[in-house]
Amino acid sequence: MKVTYKLLPLLAVLAASNAQATDGYFAHGYGVKSQGMGGVGIALPQDAIAAASNPAGLGLVGDRIDIGATWFRPIRESEIAGNASAANNGTFKGNETKDFFIPEFGYNKVINPDVTLGVSVYGNGGMNTDYNKAIPLLGTTKPGIDLSQLFIAPTATWKITPSNIIGVSVNLAYQRFKATGLQNFDNANYSNAPGFVTNKGYDSSYGAGLHLGWIGQVNDTVTLGASYQSKTYMSKFDKYKGLFAEDGDFDVPASYGLGIAVKATPALTLAADVQRIEYSDVNSVGNPISNLTSYGKKLGSKNGGGFGWTDVTALKLGASYAWDEKLTIRAGYNHASQPIPDKETFFNILAPGVVQDHVTLGATYVLPNNAELSFAYMHAFEDKVRGQASIPSSFGGGESNIKMYEDSLGVAYGWKL
Repeated sequence: MKVTYKLLPLLAVLAASNAQATDGYFAHGYGVKSQGMGGVGIALPQDAIAAASNPAGLGLVGDRIDIGATWFRPIRESEIAGNASAANNGTFKGNETKDFFIPEFGYNKVINPDVTLGVSVYGNGGMNTDYNKAIPLLGTTKPGIDLSQLFIAPTATWKITPSNIIGVSVNLAYQRFKATGLQNFDNANYSNAPGFVTNKGYDSSYGAGLHLGWIGQVNDTVTLGASYQSKTYMSKFDKYKGLFAEDGDFDVPASYGLGIAVKATPALTLAADVQRIEYSDVNSVGNPISNLTSYGKKLGSKNGGGFGWTDVTALKLGASYAWDEKLTIRAGYNHASQPIPDKETFFNILAPGVVQDHVTLGATYVLPNNAELSFAYMHAFEDKVRGQASIPSSFGGGESNIKMYEDSLGVAYGWKL
């Protein structure tokens, strides 16, 4: 494990531009094939990245290697209106950095007819804002955050009956984070650790958790799946112990889901997943800003003010059609519940993960050497949350409104061993 942890920062250099903000800040899907089908994957494994959705999936994909990358482009904007100081009002664009690249890699090996061993490497999630000018309500320099999360998931599966597979992954996680432009909070009035709130450069965090999964083939037509990912317990961001609750703690929330895949015809497969992400169980993410402004729970303390995110339920629908022996086309839709309440928009100027509805398209073409070249496109429609009593009176009142839309394009190359 020590060797693996030493590799994490190197791999994270590739994933450092991970700026996902789709189902909250989790990716809408893992693996280019899944991304082209709205993110489904709990009951429909398609490549060696499948352990990211359900570890049991590697029991069905055979010996293979997959490698890919996704170009991701989020467009973020915030507006402050009605503040007591007219100088604070205005529109602020958080897109100084727009283009991000998210890698993926998977390897799977069939040990015997009942056991497989593999590893999936993927960007689990993240958030980025990079504003073009200072926001006076927050501080004196250009504000923004940059959070990226990388998972390396060694995975084993067992066929416990001819139609049932269980799988387990150990999620080895790496996070990188920085914050800028929050000088107004970097004092003893608002922070438990002044001097450790903003403009400290990048800090790193390591951790681990478990991911368990099951896939059951009901018959030749219907497959069911279930997946549970524990909270991933991370080391603390020491440079930002005055910003995040519990002295810089920023764990990755637990998630769980169910899936179904139906082979409607020999060529057409339909699939659906429902996933629940427990953002509110991570204090840094779930604590409301009112803990700070109304109850005096300073940033960095256990109950210190945070982003006020609620849990997210994501519904994913996908279809795959084998046009012929060489070409498979895909489409999908993904809807996530809104993680950001309208009273929590002020601090979420930094993390406007408000998009809810995604449409996707994808395709795989089998090359003459029998390797597969896959593509996926995703568009997340613009969503806006208008603040309601969102800026505390101690900051002059008024409202902060946040909005975002996204596009992504992924490409992957995979082959059977």
